[in-house]
Amino acid sequence: MASTTEPTNLKREEEEEDDSKPGVEDEDTGAQIAPIVKLQEVAVTTGEENEDVLLDLKAKLYRFDKEGSQWKERGVGTLKLLKHKDSGKIRLVMRQNKTLKICANHLVLPTMTVQEHQGNDKSCVWHAADFADGELKEETFAIRFASVENCKSFKDKIEEITESLAKTTEDSEEGTTAANLIEKLSVVSKDTEEKKEAKDVSVSSEEKDETEQQEKTGSEK
Repeated sequence: MASTTEPTNLKREEEEEDDSKPGVEDEDTGAQIAPIVKLQEVAVTTGEENEDVLLDLKAKLYRFDKEGSQWKERGVGTLKLLKHKDSGKIRLVMRQNKTLKICANHLVLPTMTVQEHQGNDKSCVWHAADFADGELKEETFAIRFASVENCKSFKDKIEEITESLAKTTEDSEEGTTAANLIEKLSVVSKDTEEKKEAKDVSVSSEEKDETEQQEKTGSEK
């Protein structure tokens, strides 16, 4: 007598196939649901729109805490050297990844020097009057790059900028000195002319008095 019971494994496969078939709830009706809230694109300004990028490198920044006498991390992000299109001033700006929070923001001045940090050729230190926290503060920074090449690029670029700024300042001072000298000579020349004119007037007045005296004497005779 043949068994009317289906093999267990076949029945299980059919059940699995039935389970895999999409139900009515899973059917794609093609309907599109509009979002409840419409989000508009907002233009984000960074204050860097009028500046040209001279250098752009990834790094980790530290600042020296004088009170605790230790280095504290300021953030990991992108360091940029930016030159203003109108004024020509150059500043160093570093923002943290994702949040874009500013962790360094100061001008590059002719007196700025960058030195290797504790014999590490991927790190360097410098001093600056920083404005990252909204107020001007003297800070000592240390920065670590991913490679020796990036660290060298940073130091070389800073050196190039400071040398150029120093030369510009020197030329400006020479120009100011020359202008002051010319102005001084002009003043001396003007004073000399005024004294000469005063002397001529005095002589003319004396000659006039003498002539009048002679005429008076002749009239009396």
